[in-house]
Amino acid sequence: MSIVSLNVVRGDAATGASLEHFEVPYREGMSLLDAIFWIREHKDPSLSVRYSCRSANACKECSAIVGGKAGYLCSIRAVPGSEVTIEPLAALPWIKDLAT
Repeated sequence: MSIVSLNVVRGDAATGASLEHFEVPYREGMSLLDAIFWIREHKDPSLSVRYSCRSANACKECSAIVGGKAGYLCSIRAVPGSEVTIEPLAALPWIKDLAT
């Protein structure tokens, strides 16, 4: 089975940032937001990320820095066997983990 390795920034402004490593089983067509949902469901439900596409039919909530570039987690495809670092946007107030 192929996996996708994610290094995700955890923490908040008060406690500081750290990277946490997760290995997610790859699924054909999976986005990085799908990978984050898998982590929340199977590994750590406390991982914070903003999104609205599935609950409010809105967009642009899942913005993050992926591999050093800003993008939407829902539109960036996971690549089997890859390792990627995901960070919160730096230009917005940091709430917790990937949530700004």
